[in-house]
Amino acid sequence: MIPEKLREVLKHDGVVAIATLGPDGPHMVNTWNSYIRITADERLLIPAGYMQHTEANIACNNQVLITLGSSKVAGNIGPGTGFLIKGTAAFLTAGPEFDLLKA
Repeated sequence: MIPEKLREVLKHDGVVAIATLGPDGPHMVNTWNSYIRITADERLLIPAGYMQHTEANIACNNQVLITLGSSKVAGNIGPGTGFLIKGTAAFLTAGPEFDLLKA
């Protein structure tokens, strides 16, 4: 279940960092909170155009770490909040979810 606080963070400006691990070691790319979509079954869809190194890493190791946050959303002990998400990733090249991110 995606926490309401994370949903709130995604409504505000902020940088998203995506870390993968491949044969050459760790790799990091960035995107923006506003680009992320949440599916009905609570998966995160993140556009990854031109992230060829990330795609190659995920092809051999689908584990990812994602950090995101916003200074505009109150945290538990002060201003700003952030999340560290550990999960798995896959690249989509067609279908309704792919089309949703292209829109």
